[in-house]
Amino acid sequence: MEIRRTYSRLKKLIRMPYQKNMNEEAKAKTRKPKPSLISSINTTSQTLFSAMARKPLLKQTLATLFLLFVLYAIFNAFFHPTYSSAFDSPFSFNSASSVLLAASGAKFPTVNVFLYDLPRRFTHGVIRHHALARGAHFSEKHDDVSSLKYPGHQHMAEWYLFADLSRADSDRSGSPVVRVMDPEEADFFFVPFFSSLSLIVNPPRPPGSGASLEKPIYSDEENQEALVEWLEEQEYWKRSNGRDHVIVASDPNAMYRVIDRIKNCVLLVSDFGRLRPDQGSLVKDVVVPYSHRIKTYPGDVGVADRKTLLFFMGNRYRKEGGKIRDILFQILENEKDVIIKHGAQSRESRRAASQGMHTSKFCLHPAGDTPSACRLFDAIVSLCIPVIVSDSIELPFEDTLDYRKFAVFVETTSAIKPGYLVSKLRALSKQKILAYQKKLKEVSSAA
Repeated sequence: MEIRRTYSRLKKLIRMPYQKNMNEEAKAKTRKPKPSLISSINTTSQTLFSAMARKPLLKQTLATLFLLFVLYAIFNAFFHPTYSSAFDSPFSFNSASSVLLAASGAKFPTVNVFLYDLPRRFTHGVIRHHALARGAHFSEKHDDVSSLKYPGHQHMAEWYLFADLSRADSDRSGSPVVRVMDPEEADFFFVPFFSSLSLIVNPPRPPGSGASLEKPIYSDEENQEALVEWLEEQEYWKRSNGRDHVIVASDPNAMYRVIDRIKNCVLLVSDFGRLRPDQGSLVKDVVVPYSHRIKTYPGDVGVADRKTLLFFMGNRYRKEGGKIRDILFQILENEKDVIIKHGAQSRESRRAASQGMHTSKFCLHPAGDTPSACRLFDAIVSLCIPVIVSDSIELPFEDTLDYRKFAVFVETTSAIKPGYLVSKLRALSKQKILAYQKKLKEVSSAA
């Protein structure tokens, strides 16, 4: 059966360097959804788990695949973000996982996760330094982590997972992920380093400031290296060389300094745009969603209040694969019913983008410096149908979600033909647009 062939392949690959990213494979001209693992696991889980006692490596492989399902269970958290650091925040992991377990029609075994108790410098220490760099004041003996608020940004998977695993057992009843206190019982070891937040602790320097400013107190690179040095001293890291360890590196630049020392781990990433083939792969890693930065659209499906055909607001000039943006600007900026404009990250830009997405039928999602961007998830919660022009994109949970039901995929070679894109979108009927919107609403309001 298909899933057995997958396990056999994974068993071989897990012992060797990964030769190439899955996104380097030739893609079909029509994007097809990846087959769901749920239906296959339903019929084979009993056989597989009976074999696990004899084959511990197979158990680890199954746990890796099951992690895909578990991560989908927290999909709703990315569309209903909360920026409080309190563990009693309305983070509804259990409700989401229960819905998915019920939908699958089967009882799934749990995954045991050991949460490393890292030195504080790697968790709340990062939050503290981020606040200090923005003018906050703390006493020298400040030990109350409850007052430290994890700041909202587009790569919050690291916070959501840490917050969930840190909750009391009584609050996690029914979750398919079980936190274990004995590392001998663990299928996975979760490393709760806030790697994406660590990247942005030091605010960008003003243009022209050069090296005249004092060296920042906080160093992301030093923290990355210190983390790996700490991990390499741990018994369970040494046992598997990190293969059963999970590290969140959702910002494309996260952990860049030490990526070759953690490439055996299960990495939770937003895409593989800046990873070499031997560093990241869909074989062992998981693509997670960005956290949306646009307010969720409060209304219902419909086109009456969406006068704009196509909307885009973002940086016009990007590197590498993102060069298509400038071409699309040239083609689309004079089109009727199309709003496409340059805009950098700021509160004012987010307000303008929110207004634009909430009043448009379609939202353009071209490649940037890497294949993915937060904009896709902003569009989903805005009920603005994503138009994806990014040939190498890998999307979260493609084995479960059929993105073709709520997004339009356009190959780059077609999108840059004058008139092609707008003609394609204008040809879609009102009924088709409403069908897309209904599916968007279903996905964004999943609970």
